Amino acid sequence: MSCDRKRPDEKSRTVTINNVEPRRDVAGEIIDAHDGCLQFFDGRFYLYGTAYGKTDGMTNNDFRVYSSPDLEHWVFEGALLKERPDAFYYRPYVVFNPNTRKYVLWYNWYPNSKEWFGRHGAAVSDTPIGPFVIVNPDVHLSHSDTGDGSLFVDDDGTGYFIYTAMKEGYTVRVERLTPDYLASTGQASGILAIGTEAPVLFRRNNIYYALCGPRCAFCSEGSEVQVLTSTLPLGAYTSKPKANINRHPENGTPVKSVPELWAVTTSSTNGTLSPGPEDKIPMIIRSKNNPLISAQETWVARIPTPGGPAFIWMADRWQSTPDGIKGHDFQYWSPPLRFEPDGDLMPIENAGHWYISRAP
Repeated sequence: MSCDRKRPDEKSRTVTINNVEPRRDVAGEIIDAHDGCLQFFDGRFYLYGTAYGKTDGMTNNDFRVYSSPDLEHWVFEGALLKERPDAFYYRPYVVFNPNTRKYVLWYNWYPNSKEWFGRHGAAVSDTPIGPFVIVNPDVHLSHSDTGDGSLFVDDDGTGYFIYTAMKEGYTVRVERLTPDYLASTGQASGILAIGTEAPVLFRRNNIYYALCGPRCAFCSEGSEVQVLTSTLPLGAYTSKPKANINRHPENGTPVKSVPELWAVTTSSTNGTLSPGPEDKIPMIIRSKNNPLISAQETWVARIPTPGGPAFIWMADRWQSTPDGIKGHDFQYWSPPLRFEPDGDLMPIENAGHWYISRAP
């Protein structure tokens, strides 16, 4: 595959990525898969997400998976979790574990509306479409009351989890997982950012990119995206003053370094907050201006192409559907992310349509 923003020659076999109309499966139904991920396993694409249906999102949600040979023709494969207890479920992320040969699902959940205390669970399956069986319903991480989080598998097969700790001001950290990806080793980064959610982590060449943005619980205006980089998965991570890829350039940057308020003590096992001027940690502050794309990020998909992997930024456009049904809200898939020669990530492109050309 190769990627192009412009329509290729009519003779080329092409796939259209359409951000203007709702994506539908081969049965004609609107795809209901949000705040999840897109993966490529054994020559086929799999889209994982939370199904909201006609609810307001604050309920006992299902997880779904769809598959496709080409990113355009999607088959609904069914629900993900087997014997799922009643709870509030969000953000399903699936990866393949080369050590166990299992597919591993992590998800965020809350017991009920009166106990809004975030947890993460882990489940496994022999196939990418499940059903997944829960094996660790309450993963112990270095910090409790966890919110949004997502999985990352490094080139050497080591698994990591990037997540927010809500009761600590929505701080973001990365933790290394056990070889089976079902628990944390306790090895954690320092604090990457404060006041954020929806973090994702990916690697390009020898640079690790951590993306996160201001809190945006189903907000219609969307969320900006701060970029932090490191040469190691557990950091230390740094952020440049204007490293915001979903913000109108004329608006400047909403990110402030606040060394007088926060510093981070980093070790191989933990990261803790303490007052002091030693380190600068980005505090993500919502801007008064709308982001370039009115969406909240959920994933950066790695798509194989003849020229190397293309990285596709994915985000949910909450409250975007004309019929008002939450499960029909649109999802934005960006053209391949662009990088400067030194690895700096360039702003996301706002494209209604773009195209993937496939070899005959």
